[in-house]
Amino acid sequence: MMDLRLRYAGHFVDRSPQIVAAGKLMPIGERIACCPVKPPRPVTPPHVEKFLTTRRPIPGSERIFHGRADDPDTPYHMTHGINTRQCYSAGLLINPPRRSLFQQRMLDKRESGYSSHQRAPVGRSYDQRPKFPPGTDLSKMTFGCQLERGESVREVVNPSKTFREVNEDARVGHELYIITHNDYNPGELKDRKYNWSKYKRDSRFGVPTPHFNDGRLTRKTLNWIHDCQMKEAAKIVSKRLDDFNEKFQHQLGKVNDPIAETMNVLPDHTFGVLYRPEKYGVRELIHYTPPMDFQRGKERHRAVLAAVRQHLKKVNYQNFDSLLEAFRHYDKKGDGTIDKEELNKACVQFGLEMHPDLVDALVEYCDVDKDGLINFMEFANFLNWKDKMKIGQLEEQILTKATPDGLSTQKECPGTALVKPGDLTLREQADTGKTPKTLTRPTDRVANAYRTTSSAINAVVGGPSSAHYRTSGIPSVRTDIAVPRIRSVTDRTNYGDDANAFALLCPSVFSEKGVYAKDFFQSRSKEEMKCLFCNFGVSLPDDTFEHIWCLASQRHPKGEVCIESMRSVMDDLQTPGTLLQ
Repeated sequence: MMDLRLRYAGHFVDRSPQIVAAGKLMPIGERIACCPVKPPRPVTPPHVEKFLTTRRPIPGSERIFHGRADDPDTPYHMTHGINTRQCYSAGLLINPPRRSLFQQRMLDKRESGYSSHQRAPVGRSYDQRPKFPPGTDLSKMTFGCQLERGESVREVVNPSKTFREVNEDARVGHELYIITHNDYNPGELKDRKYNWSKYKRDSRFGVPTPHFNDGRLTRKTLNWIHDCQMKEAAKIVSKRLDDFNEKFQHQLGKVNDPIAETMNVLPDHTFGVLYRPEKYGVRELIHYTPPMDFQRGKERHRAVLAAVRQHLKKVNYQNFDSLLEAFRHYDKKGDGTIDKEELNKACVQFGLEMHPDLVDALVEYCDVDKDGLINFMEFANFLNWKDKMKIGQLEEQILTKATPDGLSTQKECPGTALVKPGDLTLREQADTGKTPKTLTRPTDRVANAYRTTSSAINAVVGGPSSAHYRTSGIPSVRTDIAVPRIRSVTDRTNYGDDANAFALLCPSVFSEKGVYAKDFFQSRSKEEMKCLFCNFGVSLPDDTFEHIWCLASQRHPKGEVCIESMRSVMDDLQTPGTLLQ
């Protein structure tokens, strides 16, 4: 066993030497101490380190150029100049310490030797009496010479003379002043001592100077000769530079094409596959337009047709007072319709000569019922401004009854009316006149099954009201809160009393006078309201004013009355004559 221990010494470890070992010995593996140690990093030479410091300095250190890396560090510790000893401070110079009596006496003794101190001691005024002659009475002594008082400045600047006297004084010596100073009055003719016996006094001498009102001579004087020559001379440039700029630089009005020289094709050559445009567009798809009514490619034809209709509308509105009178002018045959021949003759009469194809297109556009003729409703809708020409009561009777009056001299179709009673609608609620109802062409109607995204969310006219929808956020106009009695300057909230864009662009007559909307809606007492009406120039009896006040107070829940409520009550009562009754 001892032989085994000696044999495996250094290779195996006896974990319990006091116990006799039996069995197989476990081999010892590799230890950390036996692993090879990493050699230290080589030191960078100084002549290499200065280049590395220039490119990648150590964090926290200064970047030093490699050219002055070997320079001494003397400038960083050098101090220029000399050390000055501490002298008097500004506080001691401005507010020196108080001297003692002994120091003051010594200072006066040192200063007494100077002549300036003797003439004017410090803190005392300069005494000039020793220089005066002896026996001089200073209290009665005066200096200078006495001047006699002459004319005042006012008399010199603005003399109390008439214009004739001042003018005569100015003329005295004027001829002599002309000879000595060659000075003439404004507008005075200069006498050159000419012998006028040989020439007329109104004759002119010399050559007239050329003059142009457009300023062409002034323009020439402002341009230097060198600049004019440079503009007129041809600019000489290098051909290589010019070819380079033309090929690679952007030229004004030209497309930048660097490879234009390599494209040996015709100038009008087009690359790619040509796709023919579709005969229909979005409008035709939405309105289910038949192929014969496709509008693509007919833009010019539609524009000419619109111009002709606009011209006829303008002529009819300016030359006729009513729609019936205009229709009678077109309807020469008196059969209640307008055919192509009658329409062409009317257009020629108005100075509008059209091609037969354009006349056919105009009739086809206006013919809604597709009978080849234009009736009164089609004429009023497509060839007139029907909203500006109302139909009176007499004209309505002529249009709606079977045999229209005024057409009996022509060939009529008895038993037919120009319009039906239901085809006329009121223009406005406050207007008694009527107007023909609006006709729609087949291409203007939308199919019933047509549905948009807006209609899917009920955002259409006639859909559910959005008044009961839940709203979020803060409204722009805060009518939900009361207006503060004292508003801050920084308060930008709109409480409903601010003017809108229309009020700013078109201010009322009251705002120009300094009266605003809040003044009309401010509640006032009865005495104040009566005083205001008297100031307005509206004099009302007491019983009439009380009646108006009671009606105005009933319109407010709290019985408050403002100028606007009083005015609305007076408008409802129509006229002041009604009030007095």
